[in-house]
Amino acid sequence: MSKDIIKIENLKREFTMGTETVHALKGISFTIQEGEFVTIMGSSGSGKSTMLNILGCLDQPTSGLYQIDGVQVKNLSRNELATIRNEKIGFIFQSYNLLARTSAIENVELPLLYNSKVSTSERRERAIKALQMVGLGDRMHHTPSQLSGGQQQQRVAIARSLVNNPVMILADEATGNLDTRTSYEIMSLFQDLNKQGITITFVTHEPDIAAFSNRTIVLKDGNVIQDFQNKNVLSAAEQLAKLPPEKH
Repeated sequence: MSKDIIKIENLKREFTMGTETVHALKGISFTIQEGEFVTIMGSSGSGKSTMLNILGCLDQPTSGLYQIDGVQVKNLSRNELATIRNEKIGFIFQSYNLLARTSAIENVELPLLYNSKVSTSERRERAIKALQMVGLGDRMHHTPSQLSGGQQQQRVAIARSLVNNPVMILADEATGNLDTRTSYEIMSLFQDLNKQGITITFVTHEPDIAAFSNRTIVLKDGNVIQDFQNKNVLSAAEQLAKLPPEKH
């Protein structure tokens, strides 16, 4: 019996703009199980950014249930929400959010600085392991500007999201700024991590990226209009191999 990592029931989020109420999410329900690789798709105005913020415990629903790893989020204090963000969720952003003058390994260690349960030596060990998982074991002491472009910087960001051993990785348009080749390299890495049992929720507006996930949830106007298992999941590594060689 696989475990529910995310459980959402009749979730609503409303914003008041002057005299108007905007219904960003209109009673959404879905469950994400351990080990799934799910993409959440939708155009702007579909509610996917609101959904992302609630999934990431950055915002609270107006009503309905949101549970992550068995914890009911509704009545948690700001500190408790911060703890969940720190210990249960690995965030990956479109813009990497790396500290410029800080080495890769120090960037990866950052989330653990707030975790008093982790010693300095364990923090270093976990950061090294996370960088090795994303194929940057030999670039640990490089700063972001010394790493080649988007692909290696995004790998550092992915390593940073893994260092807490989170129950879920939450990625926001993580390939949005990358060219096709680099996107496929990063998606190939996500597929490898997912094979190791890591649960991934990936927010994107690109259908070709969603084709690499096992399941797609499509939002429109604050509702789930589709939720389906992808019958033939593409291998990002195979798609990468089909691209014409790079010109130098």
